[in-house]
Amino acid sequence: MRFSSLPEWLNWQEDLHPSAIELGLERVTEVFKRLHPSLPSIPVITVAGTNGKGSSVALLESIYQNAGYQTGAYTSPHLLRYNERIHLKGEEVADDVICAAFERIDQARLNHLHHDSDEEISLTYFEFGTLAALDIFYRAKPDVIILEVGLGGRLDVVNIIDADVALITSIGIDHTGWLGHDRETIAVEKAGIMRENHPVIFSSTDMPDSIEQVANEKGAKLYRRGKDFDWQFGPGETAGTRSWNWKSANKQRTTLPMPNIRGRHQIDNAAGVLMVVECMAKSLPVNQQQIKAALLSYSVAGRFEFRPGNPPHILDVAHNADSIACLAELLEQQPCAGKTLAVVGMLEDKAHADALSEILPKISQWFIADLDVSRGMKAITLATIVEKLDDKAKVACFTSVKQAVEAARSAASTIDRIVIFGSFYTVEFAM
Repeated sequence: MRFSSLPEWLNWQEDLHPSAIELGLERVTEVFKRLHPSLPSIPVITVAGTNGKGSSVALLESIYQNAGYQTGAYTSPHLLRYNERIHLKGEEVADDVICAAFERIDQARLNHLHHDSDEEISLTYFEFGTLAALDIFYRAKPDVIILEVGLGGRLDVVNIIDADVALITSIGIDHTGWLGHDRETIAVEKAGIMRENHPVIFSSTDMPDSIEQVANEKGAKLYRRGKDFDWQFGPGETAGTRSWNWKSANKQRTTLPMPNIRGRHQIDNAAGVLMVVECMAKSLPVNQQQIKAALLSYSVAGRFEFRPGNPPHILDVAHNADSIACLAELLEQQPCAGKTLAVVGMLEDKAHADALSEILPKISQWFIADLDVSRGMKAITLATIVEKLDDKAKVACFTSVKQAVEAARSAASTIDRIVIFGSFYTVEFAM
C-alpha cells in the first residue's frame, strides 16, 4: 500500500492532479471500469442542486434506515472528518476501509494489470474520494445507494452511475466559473443527471425552463413541485406549528412533523424527498411511521446549528445568495434580545454583494476572516464589499476564523448572539 494512514493519502491526493477541479468523466470512467467491469443491480438515487443537497441526502438516508434498508450515502464536502462523506448503514466508514479503496483506485489508475497502455491516469482529490465511495458501496452491496453531486451534474463524477431516480433540489447562481452565469445555463448542467425513462424530481417551485427542455430531450419523466406534487401546512397552521401535509397525484401524507432541521426551505427539500420515495415505492416500500420517524430524527451538521452559551453561537454553511437569504429569514424568525454579531469567511468565486445584501440588516457588527484555503478570499476584500453595501457597517478584519470568533466573543454581551457563516471552511475552522 502506498500509504498506511488516511491523512497521508489525502495530503498526497491534494497535489496529484494539475488542477483542484477538472470537470469531465473520461478519466474516472476508465478507472471505475477497471475496478468494476460489471455492476450489481442496486437502486441509485442521485441528488443535484445549488442548495439543499446535503439535507435531502440525509433525509433519504434516514427514511430508508428507519424502514430497515441498508444504505450507502455519499456527500461532500465534510466539516470535521473526511469519513463524514461516506456512510454505510448510517455510519461513517472507517479509515482502513477508505485507505483500502484508495489503494485499489491507485493500482487501477496506474494500469499495472493492463498492458495495452503504460499511461497512468491522473485524478483529482475529489475524483479519488468519489471513486472510493462508489467502490466501497458496490463491494458492500447495500439496498440503496444515495449520491450527492459535488459540482454541477452533467460532468460530475457521480454521473458515471446511472440514477434510477434523479432529484434536483434548487437552482441558484453559484460556481459560475464552471457552470455558467445564469440559472437556465446552470440548470442544464444540473439536469445532466437525468436518465431516459427514469423519474426526475424538482423540489422548488421556481424551475428554470431548461429543466423541462432537457427532460423532454432525454425522455425523463419530470415531477415538478407545485404541479405534480406539493406540500402545505394543515388548516390554521403556520411555520411555527406542528405539522404539514404532502400530496402527489396518487398519494397523500398528512400530519407530518416539521423537519428536524429548521427553516421553511427544509420542508421544500423534504417534499422533494417524499416524491423520490414515492417513485421508488415498488422496489423500496416505506410506510408513514417510518417517514415521520425520519423527519423527527435526521440532522446535518452546520445547517442553522444552534450552540447554547453566553453568548449562543449559530453555525451555518450558507455560502451563496439563496442560502444566505434563508439564513437571514431564520434569524428574523428567532429574534435576539441583543445584537447579532457575524463571523464571516468566503471563497472568491461567489456573488458576494448579492449574497450579503439580504443578511446585512440583521447584522450589528462584522468580524471578517481570511480563508487560508484554495480560492479563499482575503478579509480586507470582503470587508470592502460590506462597506460598499453599508457605509455605516462596523467591520473588523482578521487573519483566521479562530481569531475572528475570539474577537466576536470578546465583543459580545450575554444577550447577544454570534452567527458564523459564509463557507463550509468557515464553519469547520470555527468548530
